[in-house]
Amino acid sequence: MKPAATALALILTAAPALAQELNALVWCDHTDPALIEPFEKKWGVKVNLKEYEGTGAALSIIEQSRPGDWDVLVIDGIDVPRAVAAGILAPLPVDRLPYDTLFPEVVMAETHVIDGQTWAITEKFGYNTVSFDKSKVSAADLADMTRLWSGDFAGRLAVYDYYLPVMGLVAVGLGLKTADLTAADLPAIEEALLKLKDSAASVGEVVASQTAIATGAVDILVGGGEWVTAGLVSENPNLDWMIPEQGAVRWSQSIGVFAASGRKDLAVEFVRHVLSPEGQAALATSSCYWAMPANRAAGEVLTADQKAALRWDEQAEYLKRAQLYPAPDAALDAAMQDVWTRFLAR
Repeated sequence: MKPAATALALILTAAPALAQELNALVWCDHTDPALIEPFEKKWGVKVNLKEYEGTGAALSIIEQSRPGDWDVLVIDGIDVPRAVAAGILAPLPVDRLPYDTLFPEVVMAETHVIDGQTWAITEKFGYNTVSFDKSKVSAADLADMTRLWSGDFAGRLAVYDYYLPVMGLVAVGLGLKTADLTAADLPAIEEALLKLKDSAASVGEVVASQTAIATGAVDILVGGGEWVTAGLVSENPNLDWMIPEQGAVRWSQSIGVFAASGRKDLAVEFVRHVLSPEGQAALATSSCYWAMPANRAAGEVLTADQKAALRWDEQAEYLKRAQLYPAPDAALDAAMQDVWTRFLAR
């Protein structure tokens, strides 16, 4: 047996002694038993999951927790530097993670590698763009994103309630670069947003957004994408999503280990499990929402129908046409949230 294999075998043998529980602060897609139960069975542990939505909520939970309460963190990829600056994350053992099979475009070294160390790894990604019911509206009707706030679809659309991707999407529609946004761009973005709100039948979080379009309450979801429709197509084949001519916003979620964790070895094994082909396939098709796995090796596990729903073969083109979420500094972030508050109050 090779030395590396011997070391891994020793870790596996000692697994139950490492910890009886692992505590993870996660997005809703990690609560699916198909992802969690195989890890619990393999390691003889209980994974305690706390679901949150939005990095601000995670930081609030962490601030109210004691050091060592949490072991694993799932976080928006663009917010990894915030977590590192706050001392929340520990460096990851890069040589034990499948970087050689990740989609190169989602490695995100610019935000995940700081001071020569890697603090998180991308686990899943997708697009905030436009979902629609193709029996009621065509992709051609939505090709020009500016039509969304033109009034042409008044009362027929819903908006996903998360300011960064939707404001980023509107910026893309206006021909702006999400990476270069400044306060000077906000008046134009706000003007378009308020027009969009005038046409919106509803604004809602993940489940409400999915429900609105799945039930036919609206025909279009602004900020939607495969995360909304891919898991629903088998029940409603009329649901679809597309990227307008101007482009879309790409989101990605990452996973890391808490610096204060007393179970770092087991936490790293959980990260490895999530990034394994089987873990990635389960995460990609989670009952909460579907999206692309970061590890291309998941393609060996996903079925042909699942890959078709995720647009597996079209990713190279989609990745070229999508911009990352805006990553504002504190001042710009506060100004953007003020704009969003006015949008919600409209």
